[in-house]
Amino acid sequence: MQNVINALRVLEEVAARQPAGVGELARVLGLPKSTVQRSLRTLHEAGWIRPAAGEITRWQVTSKALQVGRRTELGLRDAAMPVMEQLRQRTGETIHLMVPEGDAVVLIERLETDKPLRIVLPLGIRLPLHASANGKAVLAHRSTPPPELASYTDTTITDPEALGAELAAVRARGYADNRGEWRSDIAAVAAAVLGPDGPVASLSVSTPASRMPEELREEYGKLVTRAARTLTESLT
Repeated sequence: MQNVINALRVLEEVAARQPAGVGELARVLGLPKSTVQRSLRTLHEAGWIRPAAGEITRWQVTSKALQVGRRTELGLRDAAMPVMEQLRQRTGETIHLMVPEGDAVVLIERLETDKPLRIVLPLGIRLPLHASANGKAVLAHRSTPPPELASYTDTTITDPEALGAELAAVRARGYADNRGEWRSDIAAVAAAVLGPDGPVASLSVSTPASRMPEELREEYGKLVTRAARTLTESLT
């Protein structure tokens, strides 16, 4: 059993640091190099990792991990669609489903508003954790902040202390909001979908900035919080 646990830990670190070498992995994981080497050999034989740029000393994950992830996303989408549709009917606005991936959230599904004025984000787009409602909803349930607080607009939060206060407010009220922090023409509210080990996704209501006054922001925030809780329960 310990060998399996070690291999999974090594796989996670390769995914986070790729391309990764034996020495680096051993240091980060606190394991002997021989143990890491055995785990890498097992993962390679099973098709989970491959040498990076043909160098046997550095490793990266293969598409097998992506294929498993896609199958997981399909199950998430199936569970999310009725919840998203109900949320769209309640708000009349665009609903997004995003999943955390490294230092970003990735859009994997959307239901668009019927209103002529809309902002369409392509599936697969990556949004920064600290400058989007979906990202902050996820980040509020993580123990570590993003490595870099890049500025995108005049309202982007780039101060670590200010971001910490913002995330505390997210946890207190149950939802995050975006006040033009990634793009000045977009407003959104979002809530995290939680699994046993933390956030697995986030749901959001997204509108043109002109269409989300304060009273609607709070109303939509409550609706998206309930929707995320419903989806969380359906996944357990």
